Amino acid sequence: MNQPKIIELTEHQPKLFERDELDQEIAELIWKNHKHLIDVEFPSIKTNNKYKLKPRGWVGQIILTPELHIYIKPKVPISNLFGMLEYAYQLKSFKIFDHQFTQCQSVDDFYSRLAAFLADKILARTRRGLYRTYIPVSSHLSAIRGKIDLRETVKKPWNVKLKCHYDEQTADIEDNQILLWTLYIIGRTGLCSPTVSPKIRKAYHVLNGLVTHRSFQGKDCVNRSYNRLNQDYQIMHSICLFFLDNCGASHQVGNYTMFSFLVNMANLYELFVAEWLKLNLPSHLSVRIQSPVYIGKIRRRIDIEIYNTTTQNTLYILDTKYKLPDDKPSNSDIDQVNTYASHKNCSNAVLVYPVPFKNPFNEEIGVKIRVRSLTFSINEDLEQAGQNFLKNLCQEE
Repeated sequence: MNQPKIIELTEHQPKLFERDELDQEIAELIWKNHKHLIDVEFPSIKTNNKYKLKPRGWVGQIILTPELHIYIKPKVPISNLFGMLEYAYQLKSFKIFDHQFTQCQSVDDFYSRLAAFLADKILARTRRGLYRTYIPVSSHLSAIRGKIDLRETVKKPWNVKLKCHYDEQTADIEDNQILLWTLYIIGRTGLCSPTVSPKIRKAYHVLNGLVTHRSFQGKDCVNRSYNRLNQDYQIMHSICLFFLDNCGASHQVGNYTMFSFLVNMANLYELFVAEWLKLNLPSHLSVRIQSPVYIGKIRRRIDIEIYNTTTQNTLYILDTKYKLPDDKPSNSDIDQVNTYASHKNCSNAVLVYPVPFKNPFNEEIGVKIRVRSLTFSINEDLEQAGQNFLKNLCQEE
């Protein structure tokens, strides 16, 4: 199979194409199916008679057709992107990102290596035996097992097989079905390297003979129960969460759906900041993520809320903004975080940006709410950037 042609772009950066580099049909396909991901401008005097593509804030790979892919590179250093993903998907504590991951040179290389890591974990678990649990089963049997359904037995005394209710141990449970579905999605993207793809197929076929093929979403991978018998599933489900959150249907050829891999950098930045704070805040402070607040009858969600673990009082409202700032925060950004702080009776509202302002914003709005702009940089060492952010955040506590 021939390698697809790659259109390479960089997050948030416009790129011009001559008419012979990007034809009308492909430009229209991008505009029609992916305009929420990429801004498209057609040849005009404004674009010097060239096509202009500008990614909106996603990184990864879009499959336009089996023969043509778009690869969107991140603006942040690759190593920092991986570090953000490590925190955001709670993989930090598993210490899986060893030297083989730090040597990754691109997003698709990282994708392949993480997929291989998951496949290795799944294959190792299948060799030891998949986690099993008991599920309730009802069936007509020639021998009694469990409890007899007396009501049906009385109604149908001529039936020589008795309906019984019993528990049966099985590996066909959600814990394993999530693994199978994730392997299926990974395989559909076609983004794994030639050395990794056979391993994905092997793990898929081993599981496919043991568990039911069902679809899942990323949210199905969180808040699951683990014990000493399935503790190793926690890391596998965390990796499944990463793939299921970031792989989605791209287009359909006949009855075959193609899947692309895309990371929403704004969402990733928010999750990264929140998870970094969870692990690094002083012990008397804790974090709530996406806590609901009602503005009139409209339900909104606060990006990050930091509260005192003893009193439960909200001390800081944080709103992350993954964008290049102008001279100062926009009035809408200021109004939004100020409104959230007001509804939470909180006196500290903070707008968090990945890049500093020339003149940071620091003003009191009204009589009791202080609104500030702070930087959690993702262009330098993440740990040092986090410590600098935390110091500035809590400097007056």
